[in-house]
Amino acid sequence: MEREKINSLMEKVCGRMLHLSNTSVDETCPIGIIDFDKWEWPQGVGLYGMYKHYKKSGAKEYLQYIISWFEERIAEGVPERNVNTTAPMLTMAFVAEETKDERMLAMCREWAEWVMNEMPRTEEGGLQHIVSGEENRQQLWDDTLFMTVLFLAKMGAMENREDYKEEACYQFLLHIKYLANAETGLWYHGWTFEGRHNFAKAFWARGNCWITAGIPELIEILGLGGYLKRYLTGVLTNQVEALKKLQVPSGMWHTLLDEEESYEETSAAAGFAYGILKGVHMGLLDEEYLAVAEKAVEGIVEQIDEDGTVNQVSYGTGMGSDLQHYRDIPTCPMAYGQSLVIMMLGEI
Repeated sequence: MEREKINSLMEKVCGRMLHLSNTSVDETCPIGIIDFDKWEWPQGVGLYGMYKHYKKSGAKEYLQYIISWFEERIAEGVPERNVNTTAPMLTMAFVAEETKDERMLAMCREWAEWVMNEMPRTEEGGLQHIVSGEENRQQLWDDTLFMTVLFLAKMGAMENREDYKEEACYQFLLHIKYLANAETGLWYHGWTFEGRHNFAKAFWARGNCWITAGIPELIEILGLGGYLKRYLTGVLTNQVEALKKLQVPSGMWHTLLDEEESYEETSAAAGFAYGILKGVHMGLLDEEYLAVAEKAVEGIVEQIDEDGTVNQVSYGTGMGSDLQHYRDIPTCPMAYGQSLVIMMLGEI
């Protein structure tokens, strides 16, 4: 794809994200997760994509938008801390580091201390996937690694806090222990210590994409080397090899990766393409996997409307007790769908 077309698409997709609003979906989350002026995880992922776009393009208006977004949300009142409301803090940490904004730095430090010392834990010290309105007692979810652990890692790198860095790495290792399937290389959506099982044993696409994108992010943020980098690279490679086999002719993946009857889903495909492209560029993945990412890009571009709307994105998805739960999730434009496409385009 020509650079001019990539840049044009990024501008359209980013611009559309800023104006997302709910017109038809009966929201199930206590805090709206469609409208971009809410403080929740989709908006947090959206801000991270926008920040990456700013760093690639040098367009200062995006940085200013992010700063204004934080100022407005803080003035309105930040919601209760949990895994998902931590998601915007990753971008805040990057912005605070760049701008030296003392108020942002103080908020990041206070929030990181809460994650480290007060966030509810599971057995073995895992970060319990507590969210707005749901305790999710003793549960580990894929999503936690991207929504909370990357922020803790970033604060560890920024503040030279070895305890934060070690905790972030430990959380990745613990989640691998209970969520990664050794036979396939794919990841289950969740694990509960109460009953000790993986719920529906769903190989849910977007849950998997948080890993494909999250492992290169962690390695880059912490500058990991040695055995940890080697181990995480192996986990990533096993997953990507499985994804290569499950990619459908359109370049996409099914929302249940191993179930052809489930619909093809765009946000996961963008997350996979981003993680694969970044993994190859960082030397973590073999260049043979570029063909997988390039095929995905072709399919994803077909899902982008002229106004920049990214289609066929599944709504926020809680833990399913059966596979039908995932098949029934509606699709609608979401900030994380827009953002993962922006991140993907930025890695081409």
